[in-house]
Order: sequence, then structure tokens, then C-alpha cells
Amino acid sequence: MKKQLSSILTFAIVVGLFTAPALADHRFIANQNRKLCRFDADGKLEWSMEIGGSPHDLHQLPSGNILTHQNTELIEIDPKSKQIVWKFDAKKLCKKKKVEVHALQPIENDRIMVAVSGEGKIFEIDRDGTVQFELQLKIDHPHPHRDTRLVRRLDDGQYLVAQEGDGFVRQYGRDGKVTWEYDVPMFGRDATKGHGPEAFGDAVFSAIRLPNGNTLIGTGNGHSILEVTPEKEVVWKVTQNDLPGITLAWVTTLEIHENGNIILGNCHAGPDHPQLIEIDREKNVIWKFKDFENLGNAVSNSQIIDAKGKVLR
Repeated sequence: MKKQLSSILTFAIVVGLFTAPALADHRFIANQNRKLCRFDADGKLEWSMEIGGSPHDLHQLPSGNILTHQNTELIEIDPKSKQIVWKFDAKKLCKKKKVEVHALQPIENDRIMVAVSGEGKIFEIDRDGTVQFELQLKIDHPHPHRDTRLVRRLDDGQYLVAQEGDGFVRQYGRDGKVTWEYDVPMFGRDATKGHGPEAFGDAVFSAIRLPNGNTLIGTGNGHSILEVTPEKEVVWKVTQNDLPGITLAWVTTLEIHENGNIILGNCHAGPDHPQLIEIDREKNVIWKFKDFENLGNAVSNSQIIDAKGKVLR
């Protein structure tokens, strides 16, 4: 009987009557408003901590510590002790009173890049707050909440900036000049207010320069990912309903892994849809994560922390 049952199960799996359970996938960190969380590869919460503000950017450092921010204060957290081991308030860099931070990045020599909306500048600072470099952004529609979302320094020292309020991705040289820019398209649609899947706009959240010179863009409330050439031609895209059974809302963070797969953040999509999704270039869903108990509808940032090989994010 056991032998017969084993044969039946083997046949069923081969012909696809049963789908084998998904293997453990990714360990990652993510935030939900003021709550930081770390999940194991089985999707179970292994660590969490409340902080004093809702971050839009975070990085796990080589030490295992987490670099993020609470409002304008840059912080480094030791997850073992749940203690803030370093902090610096970016307001000290600014002349304007109303400013916000939506992007930061560890760079060489233990320095930090921070982009300050409202001030409209990017700063490279030492840990004591000494400014080693600053860059004034071109901003058409200045607003302390919308000047920037994610900002990333390129290998040559230039900056790729998602400028939410302008609906542009801009690249800046070290001299502050715009060396490339892309007006995120509306595809003939009118802008509609809100944060959920029904809203629409060009409030771009992220941009990553690919090895082939193209730029991968997370369009925020454009509900899409666009790959754009230097000549500004869209050569690949994922739109709101391209992924079976999944609706995209505010597309936030992007990660490109060594195998070419893309992990994207899907914020404000509601409890019926995953907050993190991994896809391949054929738009197959490889992995997805949904947890509306420990996280929720405002997961603005994440990082896979068990990735193999080089990751672009």
C-alpha cells in the first residue's frame, strides 16, 4: 500500500497534479512606517524594532548593522542590542527650516550620502557631520516632501536622482550639471490623486543604472517598471496588471540580482497583493512575500540580505 501511494504521489508531481511547496527564499529587512523588521528565509519575523520616524531608505552594512533614518536624523542600528550606535541630524546641514530626508547611502571612507528635500541638495558627509561634498539639485516644483525619493551615487561619482515632485529621473555630474534626464511618461493618462491602485501619476521612486547603460525605473504611482535607453527609448516594461493575480500600486524599491531577476516593492496595493515580488525578464513571478500582520500597506523600502553575488539597488 505504501509503495502504491508513493508511486501515485510521484506520478502526480511529475504530471503537475500537485505543486511542490516553494523552497525557502530570501532573508530581508523592510520597514512598515516606523517599524523595522527582519524576516528569515521561511518568511518568519526574526527581529523588529520601532524607530522615531518613517524611513524611505535603508541599508544593511557589512557589519550587519542597519543604516537608515528617522525623519531627518540618520541612524545606525545594532540589531543584536536594538540600540542606535550612531546618529546625525541632517537638519544641521541646512539653511531651510522645513526639510525632509528620503535617501541616504553608505559610500567610501565610512562616509554617508544624504539627499535633503526642501534644501534641494545632496551632501557627502563624514560621520561627525563634516561636509566633504555638496550638490545643488535642479528642481522645477520644489517641495520639502517631494524633491527626491531614492538617490544613488554611480561608480563614477555622478548621482542618479528620482525626483518625485518633478516626475523626472536626473543624472548629475560632480559639477552639479544635469548630464542626463528622463521625463517619466504618463502614457496619455490624467493624474489622479491617492495612494492605492486606482491612483496614477509620475511620482517616480527609484532609478538604477544597468551595466548595459540603460536605466531601470520604479515609477511610484505609475504602477510600473521601465527600462530606458540613454536615448530615452522604453525597451522593456512591467505594467500594473502584467503579473498574474497581482496588482501593482506604488512601485518603490528595485533590486537587480546577479541572475538578472528583479525584486520590486509594491506599496499601497492592499492586503490582497504582495508587498515584495521577484520576477524574471519574462515577467514570471519567482517569489513573493505578503505579511499584513507584521508589515502592512506602507512598506516603502526593503533589502534582500542573503543575495548571492553582486546586487544593484
